[in-house]
Amino acid sequence: MKVNVYVTLKPGVLDPQGKAIHHALEGLGFTGVADVRAGRFIELDVADDTSDVDLDAMCARLLANTVIENYRIERA
Repeated sequence: MKVNVYVTLKPGVLDPQGKAIHHALEGLGFTGVADVRAGRFIELDVADDTSDVDLDAMCARLLANTVIENYRIERA
């Protein structure tokens, strides 16, 4: 079974990658972008019987730094 994990910075955490993307977009002439926040997308292929508890533990212990990042899990 496919599982999608989206990892994003928590509000208020500085995002230098997002700022660099925003600056590059402005340099290319795209003026309508107010802000950019960059994150990660992780696709897992897990056994069908993998529990939500196990998926949450994977994210909390390895895939996301829960001090500064949020994560969202979607079963595909």
